[in-house]
Amino acid sequence: MKQRAAALLAALPLFAAAAPIPDHAAIDTEVARLMAASQAQGLALAVIDDGRVTHVGAYGKRNAAGEPLQPDTVMYGASLTKAVFAYWVMQLVEDGKLDLDRPLAAYLGKPLPDYPNDPKSGPWRHLADEPRWRQLTARMLLTHSSGFANFAFLETDRRLRMHFDPGTRYAYSGEGLILLQFVLEHGLKLDVGAEVQHRVFTPLGMTRTSLMWRADFRPNLADGWKEDGSVEPHDERSKVRVAGSMDTTIADMAKMAAGYVNSANLATLTAPHLPITTATQFPTLQAELPPEKRRADLAAGLGVIAFTGPHGAGFYKGGHNDSTGNTWVCVKQGKRCVVILANDVRAERAFPRLVEFILGETGVPWRWEYGEMVFVR
Repeated sequence: MKQRAAALLAALPLFAAAAPIPDHAAIDTEVARLMAASQAQGLALAVIDDGRVTHVGAYGKRNAAGEPLQPDTVMYGASLTKAVFAYWVMQLVEDGKLDLDRPLAAYLGKPLPDYPNDPKSGPWRHLADEPRWRQLTARMLLTHSSGFANFAFLETDRRLRMHFDPGTRYAYSGEGLILLQFVLEHGLKLDVGAEVQHRVFTPLGMTRTSLMWRADFRPNLADGWKEDGSVEPHDERSKVRVAGSMDTTIADMAKMAAGYVNSANLATLTAPHLPITTATQFPTLQAELPPEKRRADLAAGLGVIAFTGPHGAGFYKGGHNDSTGNTWVCVKQGKRCVVILANDVRAERAFPRLVEFILGETGVPWRWEYGEMVFVR
């Protein structure tokens, strides 16, 4: 019996023990150094250790007037919204209101292409001659395997289409998340913005976070810096779009990350649901790599990316637009996370080094996420 147990232990992968998290002063110093190296004007950062928030800091400016970025400054969440949305969707699954693998057609009162083509409904009528939409499930949309481009408006003719059989491969699609929002609103009759507020933001104490613009955000709001150094005003998003409409603060996102790693749904959210088979995340519909060149440990979770590194299993989610760079990285060993919200897209060049400084080498697929970007060390 002892020999069998020893053999089983020997077969298990060996992962490095986690080093202590640097202290506040060391983190502050490294942030300042990397901001200078990347020319980033504003960055906010939170650290979670053992499932608890241990550091929240805001650095640099929130706008061109030089007003300081603060822990309660409202910043653009970008695609971190997708991970928050998936966290709430799993609550619906827990409640028995949604089945991840039931075709979404079963939740709708009429065929998807029969809904009007307007900003509130989406470009679903474009699928009138595409029967594969009936195969779509919540799991497929949350793992970016719908077959859609990132957004219909990015197609040359601005028409939504399916480029591959749903569920067969990963291809990033915000349109897929918006479709799931549509089904929950029209099929289950849920007010997504209000439900996420009630079931996620309020219980976690995220008082300055919303999926839609709030006027009380304006007095302490971050504008953003683009790659060329120009300033872009904060976009006051007037409707809920789960692909990326969230406004938040670093103090609130710290609470989100802690709640997430302590959630009963963590294993399901971050499991490797679907292999990732491309060299980089973008462009969305790039060719798949031959099997021997794929990273075997890289997979789609529900709203996040799962990976395995020196400390074992981890997951992450990025968020980006022309003047925003965000990342949320966690390793399950020790329930450790780093959350970064940057109101300067140039800060992304510092993310790999900053996460490594705090968590050690994690195995985050930075090259898959950012392609040929030149990182600062």
